[in-house]
Amino acid sequence: MTRVIVFVEGQSEEAFVTQVLYDYFMRSGIYLTPIIATTSPGHKGGIVNYQKVRNQLGKIRKQDKNAWITTLIDFYRYPKDSPGRSDPSYHALNNCYDKVTYLEQAMKDDLSISNFIPFLMLHEFEALLFCDTDVISDWIDNVDDSALKKISEQFPSPEYINEGEHTAPSKRIEKHAPKYKKTLHGPMIAEVIGIDTFRRKCPHFDAWIGSILDLAR
Repeated sequence: MTRVIVFVEGQSEEAFVTQVLYDYFMRSGIYLTPIIATTSPGHKGGIVNYQKVRNQLGKIRKQDKNAWITTLIDFYRYPKDSPGRSDPSYHALNNCYDKVTYLEQAMKDDLSISNFIPFLMLHEFEALLFCDTDVISDWIDNVDDSALKKISEQFPSPEYINEGEHTAPSKRIEKHAPKYKKTLHGPMIAEVIGIDTFRRKCPHFDAWIGSILDLAR
């Protein structure tokens, strides 16, 4: 049995782990436990700054040294004080895959935790839902499905849907599906679409899933 603690950004990601990822990995003898980031005493969800991420991951490591640790944090609004964000080499990169890989490696180097798999979601959890916009329409009323389809067709992968204030995946869904509730609908829609579809259409997500599956080999 392999245990993996997943440090997640919020309740949507926590539900995604428990409702979707857990069963998928359990078949391979890998058991996931999500832990939501704490922003302040009594408040959970959201990544305010990197130092809090660093402190919390350090505590998790000390409390359970035998478990693997990974992250499920959005690249969208990833803290500017994070390792690598101010590097000239990072700012010289144009491709989102190169950028997110650079920051993940910088996080791994900074933490120096051997049993750690860094992962930043391009560009946020809602990008996965663009893998099949028909499912969004099936679960939510008054959706402009044609607009969501048009968005998904503009990009070679949902992971390219960018991180602008008004153009991030969640902002696009909220615009064309006003009744969308992140913590309610997101995990349910993701469960219907399924991990196999996500892996097929989202290379960075696929690599993360593969790296966790490798732990059981």
